[in-house]
Amino acid sequence: QVQLVESGGGLVQAGGSLRLSCAASGQIFRINTMGWYRQAPGKQRELVAIIASGTNTNYADSVKGRFTISRDNAKNTVYLQMNNLKPEDTAVYFCNVKYIRPFIYTESNYWGQGTQVTVSS
Repeated sequence: QVQLVESGGGLVQAGGSLRLSCAASGQIFRINTMGWYRQAPGKQRELVAIIASGTNTNYADSVKGRFTISRDNAKNTVYLQMNNLKPEDTAVYFCNVKYIRPFIYTESNYWGQGTQVTVSS
């Protein structure tokens, strides 16, 4: 069993900032990739940012220069610092981890339940 605890969502005015956190715990041998995705009403879930086990990162073009993803491997936690937020950033943000299961040593994929981010104009 794996648990992901997300926090940091909320309501903010355009131009404001929010910081999302996602802490993973449970039966994890090693976490490979951690990331954030989002889904706006009526739209498909899309990648926001991912970070590999080192420091390699990848961002959606729409958030480059405004969002920063980071991770604390000691705490199995990933963060998403969101600056200069825009109304089009409004969505439910989901944490995702790809991890190695103990004893079996195969990679599994797990999603958080999501946290709402609303940006008012």
